[in-house]
Amino acid sequence: MRRLILAIGVFCAGWSSVYAQRGNLPSAEFNANTRFEQLGTALPTPNSTRAASGAPGKEYWQQRADYDIKVELDDANQRIIGTETVTYFNHSPDDLPYLWIQLDQNLFKKDAIGATTQLGGVNPQGMSAGQLSKLAGTSTKEYGYNITSIKDAKGNPLHTVTNHTMMRIDLPTPLKPNQSVSFSVEWNYNITEYYGRSGYEFFKDGNYNYFIAHWFPRMAVYDDVNGWQHKQFLGQGEFTVPFGNYKVAITAPSDHIVGATGECQNYSQVLSKTQMDRLNKAKKNFKEPTLIVTQEEAVAAEKNKATGKKTWVFKADNVRDFAFTSSRKFIWDAMMTNVQGKDILCMSYFSKEGNPLWEKYSTQVIAHTLKSYSARTIPYPYPVAISCHATPGGGMEYPMISFNGGRPEPDGTYSESVKYGMIGVIIHEVGHNFFPMIVNSDERQWSWMDEGLNTFCQYLAEQEWDRNYPSRRGEPQYIVDYMKSAPNTQVPIMASSDNIMQFGPNAYAKPATALNILRETVMGRELFDYAFQEYARRWAFKHPTPADFFRTMEDASGVDLDWFWKGWFYGVEPVDQDLAEVEWFAIDAMDPAITKAAQKAADEKKRQTMAVQRNKKDIKQTVVEANPAMNDFYNSYDRYAVTEADKKKYADYLATLSDDERKLLESGKNFYTLSLKNKGGVPMPVILQAKYEDGTTEVFRFPAEIWRMNDVSIKKVIPTDKKVAQWTLDPFLEIADIDTENNSYPRQAAQPTRFQMYKQRQGGSQQPNPMQQQRQGASGAVGGRN
Repeated sequence: MRRLILAIGVFCAGWSSVYAQRGNLPSAEFNANTRFEQLGTALPTPNSTRAASGAPGKEYWQQRADYDIKVELDDANQRIIGTETVTYFNHSPDDLPYLWIQLDQNLFKKDAIGATTQLGGVNPQGMSAGQLSKLAGTSTKEYGYNITSIKDAKGNPLHTVTNHTMMRIDLPTPLKPNQSVSFSVEWNYNITEYYGRSGYEFFKDGNYNYFIAHWFPRMAVYDDVNGWQHKQFLGQGEFTVPFGNYKVAITAPSDHIVGATGECQNYSQVLSKTQMDRLNKAKKNFKEPTLIVTQEEAVAAEKNKATGKKTWVFKADNVRDFAFTSSRKFIWDAMMTNVQGKDILCMSYFSKEGNPLWEKYSTQVIAHTLKSYSARTIPYPYPVAISCHATPGGGMEYPMISFNGGRPEPDGTYSESVKYGMIGVIIHEVGHNFFPMIVNSDERQWSWMDEGLNTFCQYLAEQEWDRNYPSRRGEPQYIVDYMKSAPNTQVPIMASSDNIMQFGPNAYAKPATALNILRETVMGRELFDYAFQEYARRWAFKHPTPADFFRTMEDASGVDLDWFWKGWFYGVEPVDQDLAEVEWFAIDAMDPAITKAAQKAADEKKRQTMAVQRNKKDIKQTVVEANPAMNDFYNSYDRYAVTEADKKKYADYLATLSDDERKLLESGKNFYTLSLKNKGGVPMPVILQAKYEDGTTEVFRFPAEIWRMNDVSIKKVIPTDKKVAQWTLDPFLEIADIDTENNSYPRQAAQPTRFQMYKQRQGGSQQPNPMQQQRQGASGAVGGRN
């Protein structure tokens, strides 16, 4: 500890501020930075369609496409045959001489860009026949759309040009603003094996579960930002689709159960009386699911394939897409839930391979998810929400319906990992109804706008489901390993979807973590929650861009976050704060009784060297023995005694102090100067915990702007009433600091890195640990895309 003299008089406030910000560094180390400058031209210029506040502008517009579709599922040949009539509404101010249609199934053509640009090598450990057939190009089955007819409303053929997964339809005359055009398409294609987004799963009992999506030629988006969004579908960047109304008639084998986007219009025609009675019962049950098709009934249906057909008719309004599922193997349950005054039918479709997990959890998780997300965004607007049991891992989302993984062992047993993995996938995919099915961002361009925002809400919903839920994304500490990875293996969050490396950490985990940090540390829950909900309100059923999100979060909260978007979304630098040094000061009270006693103690400590102690003893003993009178001489003068002159000088000093100054002098305050370094690059709030000598703690929080004058090294003075035994940076792991070993002062002992001891065999070879082999060969939790 060092003593500070309390100077009397006016201290220049301006110089005090500069001195504190510069951290008392030499001028060469003072580093004013641009990290806290505004994003400026990095964001598009506001205009009449998108306001500077982040809200839709007064002239905002968007297109609409309505569909009337008739489709048949050919179960014998795993084939889709369809016809559609599309009515496209031009709400833009532009004349449109042509339209662009998405042909996503063309991803599976042999010459598709997504196929020909895939990288990788032959696995010397072995590859499946399907993988090798794909590499060799020997598959006898052709995939991708077979478009057999495109005609206008009068039945005249329309000229088209196909460019891989996009098709241009040339109109006879340009489509004027505020006009609409109708055309029809006939097509068919072979269904692929389920690959994480769509397809079929084949079972040994000879049956198929179908999960059919991006199955019909869909309108591309034309908007005020990109014009036509017709980036090719390469497989990673997902979908950008306009809103519209759908009427879809699905013809399937008569023993199939069909679920789809929207409400079924003819249940009374396709269900048995028993099934209808159960469904009506389910619509009155808000506590637990009612089985509409039991497992026993589904198992019986597996054994005999019907030869007849049924047509299920579905209607969905104001949705951006349509998907459906179909199988004779399906168990089907349903229950109602009420979300902010609106009753919603929650349903699950799953084969026996999903039980007992699915019957126990799936529909209950749907209801929980709708309530959790609605509380943070907008009330769920649709009449139904569906979860389908697809394959063991991963998941995929579409309006009102999702295909989800999570499968127990064949004997029905399952681990905690599988259970929580399944619940997490269902929350995530059902949650996608909000992002991007309602808040309809451009997935082809910005994966984080749906995956990241959704993963953040998923984390909150998981914790509400179970406070001990083992969430794997959302907490700052979970993103540390990714942020430690080499910069050349990372891209910014703001990278285009098809160009992202480490897709899961980049598009899901990092933006979700960033939002969690905003909510808990940078903004606080009240400001964040209001701004986040305002973004959802503003852009529900519209097409937001990243700038709209960034601007809305600042506009609705009053918090300048440009520095945060720069660090977390536009860069790949990590967070690494270092508590390099702590200096301890106290005010010198100038009381001679205190100062002289302290000086005496300090001098005595300095004199306690071994040589001095020995010399002192030898010399004093010799002198005293030779001349006893010298004993009085050694004890007659005390240089540390308080004299009358000392007392008068101190009294005169006290007389000059005001009451406030005297209180400060007598306060016993401790002043700690903490030297902090920003080693990672990303400026973040500084959170410091002081552990006092009496065992109590206190936390000090400073906003990220503490780095605004110097983003490399700063000093901060913290006064305390008690003496601090230990200082700790980021004590609650809030900022994703990649190195916590430099977060303590005094430094705490590092924990050892554990390694295994191998038993030595004769000849020098090592005996592997069987537990290590088991861990290396074990699979993790539910994998795949979610």
